[in-house]
Amino acid sequence: MKGKIILFSAFFIMTTAAVTAQAKNAPRSIISTTALIRKYHDQKELSGMQKGELLELYIERIKVLVKTLPYIALVTKPGVTMADLGIPDDSEHKKVLDAQAVGTTAFLDTTVEFQRKMMPYSDKGNLIAAILFYESTLKSLHEFNELNEM
Repeated sequence: MKGKIILFSAFFIMTTAAVTAQAKNAPRSIISTTALIRKYHDQKELSGMQKGELLELYIERIKVLVKTLPYIALVTKPGVTMADLGIPDDSEHKKVLDAQAVGTTAFLDTTVEFQRKMMPYSDKGNLIAAILFYESTLKSLHEFNELNEM
């Protein structure tokens, strides 16, 4: 019985190590795959929401903008890798992409903490206007894509 447990444990550890090693070598998306808006809203819909819901939408849009806008000269959609763009998938470029991801995460952590502490004091109308502005900016990326394809 002990032998089966040891054998199963060793098999589990080796499998986990193999999966982890493959994940490190997998091509990474330039724009985070979490940089997506689930739904766009209109002013009437937003006006019917509570301030807490509006704050969450506001934060979600900030995250998507921060994860998208710096890269629009390269790509505008999540899921595109360096290899897809012809960028060498070498250690130097991976290091730069990793450093950018770390910097973006640190910035967003600080920003979200600020938003959660300060934005509850904002006027509901200002939150709605900001969400609509952010959403129109994100929608304009579709126009950018159309211009870029000409």
